[in-house]
Amino acid sequence: MIFILLFFVASIFYKSLSTTNIFVPDKLIGKNLPDFKAKSFYDKNKFFTKNEIFNEKKYYLLNIWASWCGPCREEHPILIKLSNEDNLEIVGLNFKDKKESALKFLNQNGNPYKKILIDDNGSVSINLGAYGVPETFLINENNLIELKFVGPLKISDHKKILKKINNKNEN
Repeated sequence: MIFILLFFVASIFYKSLSTTNIFVPDKLIGKNLPDFKAKSFYDKNKFFTKNEIFNEKKYYLLNIWASWCGPCREEHPILIKLSNEDNLEIVGLNFKDKKESALKFLNQNGNPYKKILIDDNGSVSINLGAYGVPETFLINENNLIELKFVGPLKISDHKKILKKINNKNEN
């Protein structure tokens, strides 16, 4: 009886070693941006769906950020640079933040976002497969995720984004 119980426990343990529950960011690459609905940052009574936000045939950068997030401050100059690109629109998703703090952050550091949405409880970010801030998605004109960045954007990420959005214009 003990042998059977030990065999059963060992089998379950062995099986659990070969399966993973870890989310891999690359799984979203090439797939449609998940549907979601979020409140407007400037008018909490207004809601936007994915199709209302990403409705033009161009590239979008969806950036999940918060004023209390140190790495978000680190990446902010790169977002400011990217906001000057004609064929790219940056959409911010403000994550579990106080509006006053977020406004102060944007006033001090500049506002790279064309639209800002609110994620008060984190449900929109979870729906997008994010597991922290900052996270950034490059979305093409067909609402497909082309790139995902976990953590703060770096100069090398800036170059990758420019290469993707500029290759679109060469076709």
